[in-house]
Amino acid sequence: MTRQPAAPIPFRRSVRARLLAIALLPLLIVLPLLLAMAARNWSARFDEVLIAKIHGELTIAHQHLAGLLQGRGAGIAALAGSAEFAREVRGTGFAAWLATERTRLGLDFLDLLAPGDAAGTGAGRWPVVQAARAGQQAVAIDIFSAGQLARLDPALAERAHIALVPTRAAVPTQRQLEDRGMVVQAAAPAPGGVLVGGVLLNRNLDFIDAMNDLVYPGGSQGTATLFLDDVRISTNVRLFADVRALGTRVSAAVRARVLDQGEVWLDRAFVVNDWYVSGYEPIIDSFGARVGMLYVGFLDAPYAAAERRSLIRIGLIVLGVVALAVPVLLIWARGIFAPLERMTAVLARVEAGEAGARVAASGGRDEIARVAARLDTLLDQVAEREQRLREHGETLEARVAARTRDLEAANRQLDATTRQLIISEKLAAIGEITAGVAHEINNPLAVIQGNIDVVRDDLGPRAEPLRTEFTLIQQQIQAIHILVTKLLRFARPEEYAETGTGHDPDGVIRDTMPLVRHLLSKAGVALTLDLESAGTVSINPTELQQVLVNLIVNAVQAMPEGGPLQIVSRSVRREGSAWVEISVSDSGVGMTAAVLARIFDPFYTTKRGQGTGLGLSISHTLVARAGGDLRATSAPGQGSRFVIALPVRADPA
Repeated sequence: MTRQPAAPIPFRRSVRARLLAIALLPLLIVLPLLLAMAARNWSARFDEVLIAKIHGELTIAHQHLAGLLQGRGAGIAALAGSAEFAREVRGTGFAAWLATERTRLGLDFLDLLAPGDAAGTGAGRWPVVQAARAGQQAVAIDIFSAGQLARLDPALAERAHIALVPTRAAVPTQRQLEDRGMVVQAAAPAPGGVLVGGVLLNRNLDFIDAMNDLVYPGGSQGTATLFLDDVRISTNVRLFADVRALGTRVSAAVRARVLDQGEVWLDRAFVVNDWYVSGYEPIIDSFGARVGMLYVGFLDAPYAAAERRSLIRIGLIVLGVVALAVPVLLIWARGIFAPLERMTAVLARVEAGEAGARVAASGGRDEIARVAARLDTLLDQVAEREQRLREHGETLEARVAARTRDLEAANRQLDATTRQLIISEKLAAIGEITAGVAHEINNPLAVIQGNIDVVRDDLGPRAEPLRTEFTLIQQQIQAIHILVTKLLRFARPEEYAETGTGHDPDGVIRDTMPLVRHLLSKAGVALTLDLESAGTVSINPTELQQVLVNLIVNAVQAMPEGGPLQIVSRSVRREGSAWVEISVSDSGVGMTAAVLARIFDPFYTTKRGQGTGLGLSISHTLVARAGGDLRATSAPGQGSRFVIALPVRADPA
């Protein structure tokens, strides 16, 4: 009996449609979605880098302002306590001598207030003056009225006079003039009363330019500003080419966050006439009131343009890949569904009664060609079996039974193989997850490395003064890379076999010095190195640096007034073996026996909230893991001495 031809299959349900979807769906839908997510994540990371940059720059500016306060306070205190002051205060030429000292110290005013004197700056209402009369040196930022400045010096009142400039995005105001002065005021007890002096920050362009050069060295495009309330009183922000934006005001959003709420602003902000990546922090006067702001920032436009260019470049690359890949995928898909359609047509013809219809495969070697050839063979076999069906029924049943048993055996083997594959996949998944985590760490690490290289290339010869900082950044990137390598050892142990190399301890000590040089200089600590060890040790250089930095930081904190700090390395013998001993000796306050007995205990600290109590514990663990030991000796008032002992690595003969 002739069978009716099967109904045609709709395109959406056909093999052609499914193959096209399999080939094009990842490329045209999934890939753009992944690209959009990656671009969004990259943009967020880029913004985080900019915010971290402006945070560091604001910290530098804050330290510079704090240095100005400390320097003026220390200068006035030293003058008040000097023997020359005690001698001159009793002479008739004291006023002229005091004027000379004011010029030498770079002050805008310098006066001696007798006990109960209410002249000058308004006398005892200032907390710094009250502290000095109580016998303590004090320095703070205070706001002087126009009258107070005029009583000190009419020129100061004139310098503080700044006309307000209408500023876009600022809070509306009826004020047209700012005549108050922001003053760094210091006072110290002195023979005959209180010595009071100060510096007016209004129009103090030398100070703001010095701050800008410190924050943005080498001519970098950056800006710095001091605000009295929300008015720029000292700035290098420009209204025009040579006109500074004195008298312009901060935006309403920044004022509300910084002055009204007392928070730090780290974000983009509109500054005068353009958008800047900005950092603002409140300035507090001696009464605890928020009276102004400190600002640093750089133009957002170049970074935004660079970000857009990067995203456009990535998009063009993806479009190019899609344009090249789609035709190739369509050709490959056609090579799959065309033979399948021919086989479907042959089956339809056979069903229609054309027993001699065959695919007639062209001899290809892929799986589809083999299926087509096999289909032709099966059709031949079916035709032959139909002719001999009745006479070979029993033989056919026996062969069917045999094939059934073979199929059951194959199924059992397939089940066993499937279970083994599941186990293998689970083990592989663990390795893939671990490698994936390391890869995700390497991505931002590569971005950081790339940006450092771009910055250094862009700076050119101007990067020479920052060689140490660039070297430190490279070392920290290398430290992260070491952590990633340890993680990859789990995923790819065959690629990370231990080689057992040794390291020169004296070289590690010298490499550590740039990490703490600024801390030693700021604290007035004089470091002496005496390095004469021989041989190498097996401890990781980064871990040894971590131990040394921790010991040096502890030593600096133990010497609040500064003093000598000595690091010595020697080769010694212990029970017939070669060892290296590294000692870190300070001249600080020392420790009692009770404290010394617990310094290596986790979470034990004497810094009252300024430390975690883990530094020495971790250092002790790192040294012990390298086969060495860490010991300490100390006595109150006699300083402390920490000794790192490490076995010398025996090099193979």
